[in-house]
Amino acid sequence: MADPKVYLLDGGTLVIDESDVHWHINLGNPVRFPVYSVLVEHPDGLIMYDTGYDLDHVKAVLPFELPEQTPEQTIPGQLAKIGYKPEDVDIVVNSHFHFDHVGGNKFLTNATHLVHKMELRQVRYPEPFERLGYSDLSFDIAGARYKPISGDYEIVPGVTLIETPGHTAGHYSLLVELENERNMLFCGDAAYTRTTLEKEWIAGFHLDPVKSVEAIRRLNYLGRVKDADIYPSHELEPFLTWKLAPEYYGGN
Repeated sequence: MADPKVYLLDGGTLVIDESDVHWHINLGNPVRFPVYSVLVEHPDGLIMYDTGYDLDHVKAVLPFELPEQTPEQTIPGQLAKIGYKPEDVDIVVNSHFHFDHVGGNKFLTNATHLVHKMELRQVRYPEPFERLGYSDLSFDIAGARYKPISGDYEIVPGVTLIETPGHTAGHYSLLVELENERNMLFCGDAAYTRTTLEKEWIAGFHLDPVKSVEAIRRLNYLGRVKDADIYPSHELEPFLTWKLAPEYYGGN
């Protein structure tokens, strides 16, 4: 059986201070970083992991993050590049509900939304320092079908959510196992950068720093035992070397 196709969807870029990329490191140095989504074309369904940010929301609420996003870099624009429409997506998973991971949910009206039960609670009652992160509530679309889950969770054979809390209460990373290429482990915001993984430097945005470090260690462990390439969430240099839609991984 052929491997699923894995598409990386370019959602544009934002800017934050480097001390928010790596906690307390290089305060005052602005860093532009990518935002991307993952689309898995599997025989059992079309699965979206993360949906990027909404440009209008960021301009209105977080303009200091200097968003750069073209119409082609929206979820509808990226799906069109590979011949899909938003209503074709069967399952949506957000690694967590921060604004730069949920902005395209509103387009995916036919999907079932798998949500970590702790994340669904936290977005309703965030800590004061989490309010900007959770500022885009447009993901809660009318008629959305939520399926609360917890723990590691196999979505379909070979596509598994890995529980990695710390950055937020109910954070999920994504493991895609392939027969004919290296497995792919998408960190979400459990690891912003390769340095995060190498030095265990957590992001400045976090709910629990100890659990954040534990999540990094779990990702590194899974990368070893699953022989997986690890994809951090917000680092421009490696992102520029990856195959972006309409190119894809797997499918062989």
